Amino acid sequence: MSTSSSLIGELRVSLAELSAKIAKEFAETGNGRAAVAQRTNLIEEIIGKLWKDLVSPDSGGPKDFALIATGGFGRGWLFPHSDIDVLFLYADRGGEAAHKETIRRFSQELWDLKLRLSPASRYLAECDHFDANNTEFTISLLDCRYLAGDRELFGRLHGKLIPRLVARESKPLLQGLAEVTRERQAKFGQTVFHLEPNLKETPGGLRDYNVACWLALISATSKLNDWPEGPLMRAPVQRQLDAALEFLMAARCFLHFRHGRDDNSLTWEAQDEAAVRRIGTQETANLTSADWMRIYFSHARAVQRTVMQLLEEIPESWSSLRRQFHGWKSRPASPDFSVVDGLIFLQQSSSLQDHETLLRLFHFMAEHGLKPSATTEHRIEQALPALAVVPPRGAELWLYLQETLLQPYAADALRAMHSLRLLTLLLPELKPIDSLVVRDFYHRFTVDEHSIIAIESLHRLNQSHSEWDKRFAELLAELEDPELLYLALLLHDTGKGVAGGNHVEASVEIAGRCLDRLDVDSQERAMVLFLIGNHLEMSAQLRRDIFDPATVAAFAEKMGTPERLKMLCLLTYADIKAVNPEALTPWKAENVWQLYIAAANYLSRSADHRVHADAGNEKLVRLRSLAPVMGVKFKEFVEGFPQRYLLVNPAEEVMRHMAMADNFGQNEVQVDLKRGRHWYELTLVTKDRPSLFAMLTGVLAAWGMNIVKANAFSNQAGTVVDTIYFTDRFRTLELNLSEWERFRQSVAAVLTGRADLEKMLRDRQRGEKSAHIKVAVKTRIDFDDESSLNTTLLQVIAQDRPRLLHKISSCLSRQQCNIEIALIDTEGQMAIDVFYLTSSGRKLTPEQEKRVAGALAEELKVP
Repeated sequence: MSTSSSLIGELRVSLAELSAKIAKEFAETGNGRAAVAQRTNLIEEIIGKLWKDLVSPDSGGPKDFALIATGGFGRGWLFPHSDIDVLFLYADRGGEAAHKETIRRFSQELWDLKLRLSPASRYLAECDHFDANNTEFTISLLDCRYLAGDRELFGRLHGKLIPRLVARESKPLLQGLAEVTRERQAKFGQTVFHLEPNLKETPGGLRDYNVACWLALISATSKLNDWPEGPLMRAPVQRQLDAALEFLMAARCFLHFRHGRDDNSLTWEAQDEAAVRRIGTQETANLTSADWMRIYFSHARAVQRTVMQLLEEIPESWSSLRRQFHGWKSRPASPDFSVVDGLIFLQQSSSLQDHETLLRLFHFMAEHGLKPSATTEHRIEQALPALAVVPPRGAELWLYLQETLLQPYAADALRAMHSLRLLTLLLPELKPIDSLVVRDFYHRFTVDEHSIIAIESLHRLNQSHSEWDKRFAELLAELEDPELLYLALLLHDTGKGVAGGNHVEASVEIAGRCLDRLDVDSQERAMVLFLIGNHLEMSAQLRRDIFDPATVAAFAEKMGTPERLKMLCLLTYADIKAVNPEALTPWKAENVWQLYIAAANYLSRSADHRVHADAGNEKLVRLRSLAPVMGVKFKEFVEGFPQRYLLVNPAEEVMRHMAMADNFGQNEVQVDLKRGRHWYELTLVTKDRPSLFAMLTGVLAAWGMNIVKANAFSNQAGTVVDTIYFTDRFRTLELNLSEWERFRQSVAAVLTGRADLEKMLRDRQRGEKSAHIKVAVKTRIDFDDESSLNTTLLQVIAQDRPRLLHKISSCLSRQQCNIEIALIDTEGQMAIDVFYLTSSGRKLTPEQEKRVAGALAEELKVP
């Protein structure tokens, strides 16, 4: 049979018209479930007509061949641009050859209609086999639904084979489903609280909703050897899941229509529009994007909680590690609680009427890394209304809270308390940051989750094999009152829930009220407020020359005591680590440690007793041992470099720089390029000259490179050592190894005046599109005359964009400023560049600073 052109034309018109109608109705009503049902019906009608035209005039034929909807199509969930999963089912092996050409034509016609058909072919006996390497196929059969062909064949599959397969293979099936679920969730940090979540794949999304249904269905079917009838979950849980599904369906339809494709990313722009249109929340008016995201997170939290409960309560879904240790965690553990298969049960159902028992429960969780059973969670929810009338407070609450915070699994206990709405009941100061999205393009998680991850990162220090983590772990073990640090981390960003103003000042004020309510001792109160009030101080100092004695002295004096310094160092470590998985690089962790050591030495006045105290002296000794015959050259090279140069560069690297400088007779511009794990590293060793740093950054801009950080130093003899770390936006160096040498030659040519830099920059600018600004960064230009004795410190915070560093350094050159040290850093779309400047060998005068500030402000205006 062949398809008539008139039918294809009719189907194409019908598809376009009805798709437009569905989109129009959704725009008017926001009803995602209706849009999904209409889309499903539309595709079924198209498939039915094609089947009759191409396969069989009788929709029930031919015999021994059937077309079956699976996956989302089988559930009746065809979103506007989702795949159309179908199974071509044969009665036996011979059916495939008989219908091969028909299937090809049938599929091709659907693809030609621009439909995303995802077909599979099996004969009946194949469906009775579970493949551990393809769990997804068997799972897709759970939602199978008849479309066309031999209905009796479909009945054999759905009515007999699948229930029998599920009953027989329930254990490996549940294990496979649990494994792929945990792997997927691990990619997202096992949290729902992402600033720009994927509505389908992120924990708590539509995929997890399906997983919950599949887990319950497989478990019930395996017990009955047949499809279960009636609800699979408790009524309260099912109501929560139904509400979540309504919201998620509306949100995913909105995203598909908005993007014109199967894109399920809730970007900030999409969140703004969803809030304005009140997607999924038609009865709520005047929503901000933060309000709308809180609604999303409440539904996602309910879905993830259900999934995790089912994974915990169905033994077949346990991981191998969990099965290995479940016996150890199955003995009664206290007079109040018993532990069965790693889940906490109450010895007496009425015991939670005593709030002390409730607080002991979460302390027990934090101590042993256990989870409450679904029954226990239900009892907790029942106890909350009475607890809300007279919540615990004062010293009693602080006693239980601090003991919980000190336990190794405190973060898990805090998340459980937060999910059950207990945490904000006990600490109402956390309500403003509950599921709060703050857009800075650097943080990955909501404010509340960020705070819990920070606490978790400190508790995990002892499990780390990293050498620099071990340093921080030792420091944590030295603390006298670590619970104060954990409390400070829990409260340090509460001010972000207050509109406008300085979030640090707001956090201090909010934390003060919390500490008063907890009756925290005055000295302990002062420590917590100090940590919160200064929680950005150490990060700010990292943008200074942390090896400059004046910088270290000022910072150390602000800390006041070694204990405060230790706590702030650990808080800074945890705060940066909780931003996103890539935020705390080894380089940044080392700088945090170096600043801590320098400040600790200043405070203790016992530098000789510290391991890192004489790093410069030790390095000089090592350098002399490496170059015993180069005494004069060594002295000439090292003399006059800032102390920072020797401390940030290993001895071998200094020797390499010295060797490069020794080759000036052959080539006055020595350039080295190598690739690291995260970026490329360009090292330049040459003689100082006017506008050198501006020219260097200009070459990189002309090649389309993005500078992420840099160090620039010069010695007394005028030898410059600049190290630039950059990413290759267009993968020029990655894809073309021959370009490495051309790139090095280009740098040398520009610096020696043999190449026209301005022409290179114009050529690059013509070929580039303007980058989309996701988060606007206001330009700030600040001078500091106190941090250094010999130089003026300039800090520029601006929107990161191509050529930014070149523009800044060129402007400084035109203003007759010499860059003695350059410290370049980037956080998301915010550039934070610090320069130590002189003019004619002296600090800048106030008049010069004013002129430089004006020139930079004009240069950095965003067009």
